[in-house]
Order: sequence, then C-alpha cells, then structure tokens
Amino acid sequence: MQRKFLTNLGLLLFLNLLIKPFWIFGIDRTVQNTVGVEDYGFYFVIFNFSFLFNILLDLGITNFNNRNIAQHNHLLNKHFSGILVLKFLLGLFYLLVTFLIAAPIMGYSGNQLYLLALLGFNQFLISFILYLRSNISGLLLFKTDSVLSILDRFLMILFCGALLWGHVTEVPFRIEWFVYSQTAAYSITALIALLIVIRKSKFRRLNWHWPFFLMIIKKSMPFALMVLLMTFYNRLDPVMLEGLLGEKAGNEQAGIYAHGYRLLDAASMISFLFAVLLIPIFSRMIKQKESVTEMVKLSFTLVITVAIIIAVASFFYSTEMMQLLYNTDIVKSAPVFQLLMVGFVAISTTYIFGTLLTANGNLKELNIIAVTSLLINLVINLVLIPRLLAYGSAIASLSTQFFAAIAQVIMVQRIFRFRINYRYLLTLLLFAGGVIFVTWFSRQITMSIPGVTENLAWLANFTLALLISLFLAIVLRLLHFRSLIGILRRDS
Repeated sequence: MQRKFLTNLGLLLFLNLLIKPFWIFGIDRTVQNTVGVEDYGFYFVIFNFSFLFNILLDLGITNFNNRNIAQHNHLLNKHFSGILVLKFLLGLFYLLVTFLIAAPIMGYSGNQLYLLALLGFNQFLISFILYLRSNISGLLLFKTDSVLSILDRFLMILFCGALLWGHVTEVPFRIEWFVYSQTAAYSITALIALLIVIRKSKFRRLNWHWPFFLMIIKKSMPFALMVLLMTFYNRLDPVMLEGLLGEKAGNEQAGIYAHGYRLLDAASMISFLFAVLLIPIFSRMIKQKESVTEMVKLSFTLVITVAIIIAVASFFYSTEMMQLLYNTDIVKSAPVFQLLMVGFVAISTTYIFGTLLTANGNLKELNIIAVTSLLINLVINLVLIPRLLAYGSAIASLSTQFFAAIAQVIMVQRIFRFRINYRYLLTLLLFAGGVIFVTWFSRQITMSIPGVTENLAWLANFTLALLISLFLAIVLRLLHFRSLIGILRRDS
C-alpha cells in the first residue's frame, strides 16, 4: 500500500502542479486584478455563501461512498443507479433552500441572485463530479482519478484565457464570464466522469427506489453533518465580513481576505490530494485489519514537511508575495495572508488525521470537534471583525484550524493507541525552528541577480531559504530518499 500511495501521489501532484498553479496565478489572479477588489469581493461573498449549503447536494454520500466502495467493490453496480437519481433530487433541494435563505433572510436581490443561481448550479456540478470520482478512487483507479482531478481546471484555463487575452470581444472582462467558464468546464468534466463510471458499473437504467434512498441517506448522515460543520467554519469568514460590515465595506474586506486566501486555497490542494488517496487506502487497510501506523507516519511526514516550509516562507515574505500578485491593498492584505498561511500547518495535519478518523468511522468524534470549532470561529469573528476587519477573520480562521488539528491528533492517539515517538516529535520541532531561523536570516542578507529588477530581487533570498529548508529536512531524515526509493521498489 505504501508503494501504491507514493506512486499515485507522485502522479497526482505532478498533474496538479502542472495545471493548477497557472489557474491560480495566471487566471484567477488576473481576473481579480482585471475586475477590481470590490467586484471580485462581490463574487467571493456569493461564492462562499453558495458553499455554505452545499452539504445538501451530497448529505455525506461522497465520503460514505468512497469508504464503502473501497471496502466493498461489488456494491458499485448495485448502488450507482439509485444514488444517481438521489444526487439529482438533492440538487433541486439545495437550490430551493439556498434561494429561500438568500432572498428573504440575507436580502439578496438582482445581480446577487443571478450570480447565486450560476454558482449554485456550479456547486451541483462540483458535487456530482466528486461523487463520480469517489467511485473511481474507491476502485483504486488512481491514475484515472488523477486526470479527472485537473480536467476542469485545464478547460477553465482554455476558456478564461480566450476571454482575457484572446481578443474574442472588445467588451471589458466581466466577473460573470469567469462563472460562465467554470460552468462549461464543470459540465464537460462531469459528462466524461459519468461515462467512465457508467462503463465500470455496467449501468443499465435509473433506479427510483425510496427505501434505498432513505437507507443511503441514513448511513451518510454522520458524514453529512461533519462536512456541513467543516464547510461552515472554513467558509463563513467572508460571509460574516459582509454581514457585519455592510455590503460595500464588507465586499472590500472580503476582497482583501480573498487576496490572502487564494494562496492558502492553492497550498491546501497539496494536502487535499493526500486525503484523496488516503481515504480509500486507509479504508481498505482497516477493513483488512492491517496496521496503519507506518502509512500515517509516511503521509504525515511528507505533508507536514512541505507545510512548514510553505507556511514559514509565506509569513516572512508576505508583503513581497502580495506585491507580486496584486495591484492594490498590499499593506492590508499582507498581515491577513501571514495568519492564513500559518494555519496551513494545521490544515495539513487535519487532512491526515481527520482522514484516518473518517476511514475508521469515528464520525461522532469528528462531529464533536467540528461543532466546537464552528463555535470558536463564530465567537472570534463576532468579536474581532468590527474591530480588526479582515485581519480579525484571519485570527478566527487560524485559531479554529489549530484547535481542530490538535483535537484530531489527540483523538487519533486515544483510538489507535499509537506509540508516542518522542524522538520524531523532537525532530519536527527542530525542523520547524530551523526553517524559521533560515527564512528569517535569508531576509537579512543582500543578494542580487544580473538582469533581475529590484522589485524581484527578494526571489533570490526566498529561493535560498526554500533550498536550505529542504536540505535541512534531508539532514534530519524527514525526507529520506533511500527509504522512499526502497518503498517504490517493492512489488506492492
């Protein structure tokens, strides 16, 4: 299993690093700079609002299905046709609830409701794609799933690139075009994924069977509650900024928050890819009563090493990174970005330990942690947003993420009874301290590269800090290439 994990992780990371950085820095960033902070903030608020209720699209079915198919492959043929009908019914229910809350309660109208309709449909497509991919990864067809994981972004790059730089229209780029491009890309990806799963499941006809629907929903509900709570405490910040500060000031602060959040979202995709592979792998190993100790240590070591380096580098070079990406509000965005990126260490931790708890079926424990995390997030946001604006939301996010991470680690220790490796923990602390010192010191030295402008001279220091940090990880044997090569050479 370790060999399967590493080989497929390598493919997944390669494809995603090939496509998604250009999407984030080439397309998404350009869109924000083109339409401006306020217009993008308007989109960002509606986008996050559409996220708040997307659990109604799924009710935990995707996570339940991923674990279930990984442990019982033969159920794909039996369950697929029924769940397909259920997904469409849930899509209609999601749109109904979202609009009932958006119009009378949130006071959305006009362009807000129009954009929400588009983004709501996109949320349905995303949820549908994730469900289809859960069948593919549950069968451990990771190569196919890897290609599907980047197909939508690849198509968006083509569509948005044509609108931004292809001179296909003389009208200035509008935020709605960004959403239209997403809709087209998600639709094509969903169709391709559907055809693959139909072939694998030997699908014949749709199955309308209410007892089956109720059985699946009942089994999925603990997963649904967990996803709902985690979605709220991860996506509530921009919505609360708009709600507490008013539309104009709230949209502006949400745009500033989005400056920092974009890179956090991009970095988090690395950790998310670990979880995509680990859910079916952990589920299969637990079903077969295999020890998960080494797999947990391997995956956590890889992800936390990268997380610490990225978080520390982003903290010390926050202003320079914001200046590189954006044209306005750099002074306000940099401190927000610093806090959000420190939270990346906690987010990466939850993607390993939370995934293990999910695979083991410890949904009650995860939901207790998630409820507490949501309450922490709400209280801190209510107290700090009126005083500190977007920076207050960043503090709320950081506090919530670290609470959830620590609580999950403690819960895993209690349930799996892992032997505490104090030497390993000391190595991690030494590594974190070393990366902080190296990155801080890199800012104190002056380097110049011929032909590089003064505004980009910091990149030499930044690169030096990254390289020394990676070397430190090798010296401390957190990245032990001989062991990794040995795993790759095993038959399975």
